[in-house]
Amino acid sequence: MKHSISKWLPGALAVTALFGCQTDLPPPPAEAIWFNGPVITVDDNAPEARAVAVRDGRIVAVGEKDAVLRYQGDSTTMHDLQGKTLLPGFVDAHGHVSFVGFQAMSANLLPPPDGGISSVPELVDTLQAFAKTSELSKQFGIIYGFGYDDSQLAEKRHPSRTELDQVSADTPVLIVHQSAHFGVLNSAALKKIGITADSPNPPGGVIVKDPKTGEPTGLLEENAFFMALGKLFPKMNGEQAVAMLKEGERLYTRFGYTTLQDGRSSPQHVKVAMGAAQAGVLKADIVSYPDILNEGVDELMVPPFYHNVDSTPQYHNHFRIGGIKLTLDGSPQGKTAWLTEPYYQPPHGKADDYAGYGVVKDDKVVEVYTKALENGWQTLTHANGDRAIDQMIMGWEKAEAAVPGVDVRPVLIHGQTLRKDQVAELKTLGIFPSLFPMHTFYWGDWHRDSVLGPERAENISPTGWVQEAGMRFTTHHDAPVALPNAMRVLDATVNRTTRSGKVLGEAQKVSVMTALKAMTLWSAYQHFEDASKGSIEVGKLADFVVLSENPLEVEPQTLHSLTVLETIKEGESIYQRSEDGAAAVQAPPLGVSMAQAQWPASHGHYGADGCFGPALEHIFHALNGTEH
Repeated sequence: MKHSISKWLPGALAVTALFGCQTDLPPPPAEAIWFNGPVITVDDNAPEARAVAVRDGRIVAVGEKDAVLRYQGDSTTMHDLQGKTLLPGFVDAHGHVSFVGFQAMSANLLPPPDGGISSVPELVDTLQAFAKTSELSKQFGIIYGFGYDDSQLAEKRHPSRTELDQVSADTPVLIVHQSAHFGVLNSAALKKIGITADSPNPPGGVIVKDPKTGEPTGLLEENAFFMALGKLFPKMNGEQAVAMLKEGERLYTRFGYTTLQDGRSSPQHVKVAMGAAQAGVLKADIVSYPDILNEGVDELMVPPFYHNVDSTPQYHNHFRIGGIKLTLDGSPQGKTAWLTEPYYQPPHGKADDYAGYGVVKDDKVVEVYTKALENGWQTLTHANGDRAIDQMIMGWEKAEAAVPGVDVRPVLIHGQTLRKDQVAELKTLGIFPSLFPMHTFYWGDWHRDSVLGPERAENISPTGWVQEAGMRFTTHHDAPVALPNAMRVLDATVNRTTRSGKVLGEAQKVSVMTALKAMTLWSAYQHFEDASKGSIEVGKLADFVVLSENPLEVEPQTLHSLTVLETIKEGESIYQRSEDGAAAVQAPPLGVSMAQAQWPASHGHYGADGCFGPALEHIFHALNGTEH
């Protein structure tokens, strides 16, 4: 980390002890003090405060205003909250910051409230307009779109390649489903990567074909889509790669996140982040979990960016590798998650007993988990369907029998259809659940009416069951699946209200404070970082977020409307909303390409020669496959 707590804390505790006994002596002055507003500390020992003092990026005092103002000196910067609320900075339990940057350089195909696409014709019109203005699409020769959702389109289906051919018959078009587990390609894109009627399905993926003609419809599922995206992803130089990562970082910080996750990064994206860290341009902490099924991951798991679970996590210029990621199934809203019972309404062309599918063989799962225990690698496992969760449980049971006594704090990511009996098994195995209750808003009606049916849909992302079992948990947005909107995460976890206004799973609701812990302290614990993050306590990093109102006092139904006014990392402001409601430091809006964006000087200059120096030379080679 930027500041060594092992060196700083003994002195801080000595000062605290000294001035606790000799109140007539003023403490050494703080560099900054936040005061005159409620402080939600997320510290059960002292849950409320009115002021916080900071020195060298860490908290030196928390408490009542008069007590903390004793740390004011001639050079102390005073931050008057004016009644606004200070909380710990949000810690991203699961997202994909690199891919958020890709989203920001693509046409915005999200449905309301985050976009405006509600039909296939609207989607086509948006892509056509985007193609005319996007310099980046022209530069790379591919038109990208991100975020369409078949469950929210009027047609209730995926677009086809022939519909995307209306955007361009000659230029490849690739659009990404909001789940990021599907994509649709036009005819030119299919031709470019060699997909034809004769192309077989890859392991763990499906090339969807017209049952009458046998020709590809353009829709690719799971590994078929991931392979296509890899071939069609833009070949960027170092400047462009870092700019894309910075786009993701800026969108996250706009919503109050001070620690970001890259939850299924490729080795190339890890090297981009390494280069960005070495160049000193990162403002927030980024923790990466590379996909273990990619080649070259083992070589990344070394210092200075990686330390195993036996050591304290250390960021190197705001970046570290936290462990590995394994994906076992697909998307429930896309009906590729692996269930034990069939889908309520099977996808078009599937039999009534269709229950999705897994993408990794059992023996491979055991092999990965065993290797993780042998090396001390924390492991995130994407498992949405309850059958995939069964596979995860099986894998950890066998791996721990082979390598007993090692705790890597494995994490279940999503757990959308986690059964109550599985909660007990997670607790026994020490598997930490990171759930996705935003589904209740974005896809709750779809789950109830089409994906799972009324009974199973009630218990998606069962935070209530997990709390009942006495377990900590986290909640996430899985950006770019949803925008990294912390207030939407909070609202969905507390209220579980669908788009149509119905409550989905009354028994799974939790309190506002519990939901806040799941986004701060418990998320820091998930990452082995709760000694330095997640609550406002003396000795911890000064990572804060300022909200427009106190979430503990507003009507719960209005939580989603709270606004992030400022995001503070180690005492420094990294995002600030201006008085007129715009962002003083903000990423370009979705759908604006990097080539069109005007970069604020406060975020660093990429250089007239288009590089940061040796760090970006490293990135350039990594992205283009000339470095191994």
